[in-house]
Amino acid sequence: MTYCLAISVNKGLVLASDSRTNAGVDYVATYSKMSRYIFEDNRSLTLLTSGSLATSQAVINAIDADLDDPDVEFDISKGKHLHEVAQYIGRLSQREQTLHNSAMERSKSSNESSFILGGQITGQPSEIFLIYPQGNFIAASPETPFLQIGENKYGKPILDRMISPNTSLEDAARCAIVSLDSTIRSNISVGPPIELAIHKENVIESPYHSVLGQNSPMYKSVQKQWNEGLKQAFQRLPRFEWEKSR
Repeated sequence: MTYCLAISVNKGLVLASDSRTNAGVDYVATYSKMSRYIFEDNRSLTLLTSGSLATSQAVINAIDADLDDPDVEFDISKGKHLHEVAQYIGRLSQREQTLHNSAMERSKSSNESSFILGGQITGQPSEIFLIYPQGNFIAASPETPFLQIGENKYGKPILDRMISPNTSLEDAARCAIVSLDSTIRSNISVGPPIELAIHKENVIESPYHSVLGQNSPMYKSVQKQWNEGLKQAFQRLPRFEWEKSR
C-alpha cells in the first residue's frame, strides 16, 4: 500500500507521495512513486502511482519507451489537452493488467494500479486527474480540489478542513506534508521519505522537487509543531459543566 495526493489551487499544483512498497516485522522496502516529465515550452507533468508495483513500473517503462519511439502514434508529449494524456495512461495500465490477468487470478492476487496525473500544457489551465485501475478517470473540482490514491483515510481530514482554491501553494504543500505524516503515524504500510512536487500556474518548467526523509529538518519541524499545536488546541476545547465547578 502507499499514499499519494495532489492538490489544485489557484496558484498551481502540489503533488506528494510516500516511498514505502513493503512493510513487515523484518522487511521494509522503499521506491519512488513519483515521475516527472518536462517538455520545455510545451508541458510539465508529474505522475504518482499506487497499487501493484509491477504494473506501475510497466506503465512507466511503456511511457519512456513511447517517448523514445519517433513513430509512435501518441505519447505524453502529444495531445492538446491533459485529459488525452490521462486516457493514454489508462490504456497503458489496462494493457499491462490484461497481459497478466490469468496468472493473477490463479494466484488470487491483484495487479491493479491507480495513478494521479498533474501538470499543465501551454495555453491550458493546470489540472489533476485520478486514473482508476479500470482505465477511466476523474478530475478534481473547485468544491473538492484534491485527489488521493492508496491509504487515503488518515490524511483526508486536514485536506477537508484546510484546502480551498484560494489556499496558497506553500500552505497546500504544508497540508500535504501533514496529510502524509498523519497517515505514516497510523499505517505501517506508508512511510518516508516523502516526495513533494510544486507546479506554479502558467509556468512551464521543471517543478520544485523535494525529498523529505525521516530526519529532514523541515519534516521534523512540521511534525513537532503540528503535534504541539494539536495538543494546545485540544486543551482549549470547552469544558463540561461539571468541570467548571472544580
